[in-house]
Amino acid sequence: MHRNGLLLILFCLSPLICGAEPVLMDKVHFLIPAGPGGGWDGTARGVGEALVKSGLVTDVRFENLSGGGGGRAIAKLIETASRQQHTLLISSTPIVVRSLQGIFPQSFRDLEVIASVIADYTAIAVRKDSPIATFGDLAARFRQDPRSVKFAGGSVRGSTDHFIAARALQLTGADPKRVVYVPYDGGGKAMAGLLTAETQVLSSGLSEMLEMHRAGEIRIIGITAPNRIPEANDIPTLVEQDVDLVFGNWRGFFAAKGLPESRYQEMISTVEQVAKTEQFQEIRRRNGWSELQLSGDAFYGYLVKQEKEIGALLRELGYLK
Repeated sequence: MHRNGLLLILFCLSPLICGAEPVLMDKVHFLIPAGPGGGWDGTARGVGEALVKSGLVTDVRFENLSGGGGGRAIAKLIETASRQQHTLLISSTPIVVRSLQGIFPQSFRDLEVIASVIADYTAIAVRKDSPIATFGDLAARFRQDPRSVKFAGGSVRGSTDHFIAARALQLTGADPKRVVYVPYDGGGKAMAGLLTAETQVLSSGLSEMLEMHRAGEIRIIGITAPNRIPEANDIPTLVEQDVDLVFGNWRGFFAAKGLPESRYQEMISTVEQVAKTEQFQEIRRRNGWSELQLSGDAFYGYLVKQEKEIGALLRELGYLK
C-alpha cells in the first residue's frame, strides 16, 4: 500500500483539517470468510458490538462467506470492489499462510490494508476427562504413537492451527510431519470434533476456547503467550513447560482496492476509534485477546515481515517447498 505523502503534508497545513475530529464510516458491512463460531466471526462481531454500544456506528451488518480457506470471500471483495464501499473483511495470519501455500492466488497485497485490532494466542486443549494433563503428557504420547492423537483445527491443513501444534511438538523432539490433523470449517465445528471424540486435541485461538475452559468442558494445557495472561491466569504457557514457542495470531481488517482515499481514511479512523472504547476493551478482556493496534503502513510492514518469517518456518517444517 502506498500513500501520497505530499497530499498528506498539504492537508496538514490546515489546522482546521488536522485538528478536526476524525470522520468515521456511517455504516459498516463485515465480511467474514468462515462460518459462525470461529475467531474471525467472533472478532468481527465483537468489533461490531462495540461500534453499536459506543454509538460510533449504528448501522452494522455481518456476512459469513466460507469456502476456499477464506479465498472465496477475498475473491468476492476483489471482484465486486466498486460495490464494497462500506465493507471490512476480517482476516488474520492465515491470509499470509494460505497465500504462501497457494491455497488461493491472492495475498494481502491484492487488498487495501486497513488496521489490526487484536492478537489471539494459540491454545492447545483436550476434553475435561482426557488423561493428558500437560503438554509434556501430550508430547510423550505423540512420540510413542502419533496416530493415537488426532488434532482438530478450525481451518485447512498447513494453517496456523496445524503448523503451531506441529512446531510445538517438534520442539519436544517429535516429528512434525507425523501430526494427524483434522480440518474443520471454523472453530465451532472444530470444538464439536473434540467434544464428540472425533479428535483428542484441539489447536485453535484462545478466544475460541476460553468460555468452554471456564465452564470446565475442556482443559487448555498450553498457550503460545510469553507469559500467563490476566484474563486466564490458570492456563499455563508452553514456555513455562520448556517449549520455547511464542506466537500471536493478529486479527485485522482489509478493504477492496480502488475506493476513494477518503473512504480508506474513514475505515482506518473507525477501527482506531472503536479500539479505544471501553466497550471494546471489555469485549477484548472477556475473550482473552491481547492488544495489537496497527494501522495503514505500519500494519502493511508488519505483514511483510510476518510473511518472511512464516515462510521460513513452513519450509523448515516441510509444509512449503
